[in-house]
Amino acid sequence: MWSGRQSRLRPVGCVVEELRCRRREREAALRKARREQQLISKRLLRDDVLVEAEGGCVAMILGEAEIQQFLQLAQRGTEEKERERALVSLRRGLQHPETQRTFIWLEGSMRTLVGLLTSNQALLQLEAARCLHELSHSEQSAVAEACLPATSYLLTYLSGHSSDFIELCLYTLGNLIVESEAVRRQLLPQGIVPALAACIQSPHLTVLEALGYALSQLLQAKEAPEMIVPSVLGSTLPQNILRLLQPGPKLNLGVAVEFAWCLHYIICSQVNNALLISHGGLSTLAMLLLDVAGAVQRTEDAGLELLACPVLRCLSNLLTEAAVEVMGGPNQLEDERVVVALFILLQFFLQKQPSLLPEGLWLLNNLTGAHSSMQRGREGSCLLPTSVARALAPLLDGHAGLL
Repeated sequence: MWSGRQSRLRPVGCVVEELRCRRREREAALRKARREQQLISKRLLRDDVLVEAEGGCVAMILGEAEIQQFLQLAQRGTEEKERERALVSLRRGLQHPETQRTFIWLEGSMRTLVGLLTSNQALLQLEAARCLHELSHSEQSAVAEACLPATSYLLTYLSGHSSDFIELCLYTLGNLIVESEAVRRQLLPQGIVPALAACIQSPHLTVLEALGYALSQLLQAKEAPEMIVPSVLGSTLPQNILRLLQPGPKLNLGVAVEFAWCLHYIICSQVNNALLISHGGLSTLAMLLLDVAGAVQRTEDAGLELLACPVLRCLSNLLTEAAVEVMGGPNQLEDERVVVALFILLQFFLQKQPSLLPEGLWLLNNLTGAHSSMQRGREGSCLLPTSVARALAPLLDGHAGLL
């Protein structure tokens, strides 16, 4: 969850420039909060059964000789169980930064591990992938770059049949992507965008959530607007992201959160937001907003603010696009239920997550601005819409002391 912080609503007449300045400051704070909650930081995927089984085992820092011994056993052991145990011991050791450093500087170690990753024995292949996953979680950029020889194989395995193995590969790729520009430069020509576009058709929710994580890491790269977003927009990913954000019984919170942030990063790149609008991005997000507002009325706390935040940002930013009015965007959001849903969320934030109130107010600012622009074209009027005034009254009534 977001860490709460004290917040006061400013007077209604607060100038837009001041709001923008305050919003920029909050962006930095929210990014920090999201890193702390591991929404954009690295993910460590450890099987609960394995953790429980190894609960009594203390992971030891491994030296060069021990690493070499485990690799040799894994490569040349006489029994498959013996080889598997050697990789398990290596994986435990790789949880330590010191072992990670020793491993990457040990000649031939990564080559041997990649060889085991391509083994035709499934258990050895899985344990080798888990070793790579531990390495990918390292905070040392040199470790991520040492994993470069494995990236093409990780991409290839995304088209496999084991959902658990695909999930592991996706989280490993996501961790490597965020750490190193060299990794991203290698993955792009290797075809990471087409691989992710194919993977998004998976029926497995765990795979989709891992995919959303990996894609969001890719979209946050500083070179994304020039090198990555155009490829993403040219693939089937945007349509499928919007499909996965459609409200309904199949909507999964974890998957929706990841892909809502993906959509946010695409919109912020400003490469071709008109394409997203033409695919029905505004109407999909508006319906999702209604769904989230309905959900917060039914449940006390189910992590819904994690989804509400990117949805509000996506709507706010799309409404500033010049293409919105041309494509009838304001008409898509004219339904007063959208405004009522927004105020339900504002009330929820006021009670549960005050730090997210500005996100809702920013959408209200852009929503009424888009509506007023449309009204000026029709009638020469820029008055606050009646639906907004009706929805605003109860909120002001209950919390007048904060305004």
